[in-house]
Amino acid sequence: MDVMRVRAIHTFPERRGPAVDHDAVRVGDGGLDGDRPKKAPVSLVGADSPETRANLVLDGPTAAVEALDGRVVRIGGVLLAVSATGNHCAGLYASVGEAGTVRVGDPVEVVEEEG
Repeated sequence: MDVMRVRAIHTFPERRGPAVDHDAVRVGDGGLDGDRPKKAPVSLVGADSPETRANLVLDGPTAAVEALDGRVVRIGGVLLAVSATGNHCAGLYASVGEAGTVRVGDPVEVVEEEG
């Protein structure tokens, strides 16, 4: 597959509340601005997970997103260390290594392989 890109950005200010869609959002150590605290600062999933509560929806399939497990990726101005969710949820969780801004259309670049 070609380079994956951000298809959609969501925050969930309230538990079980509706998503707020963004064209761009600042991401700090605690996650996306306007998002409520969760199990991980950032969550990622593929475009084939229609009822997702993930923050970043990438344009590839969830299997391709999950193949990034254990890597460090740059999305826009943000550096993320991604790992499996460890539960039944599709996609990945991520911690923030470098704060910045993510925009719809930003590419996902692997900057550090598993190791």
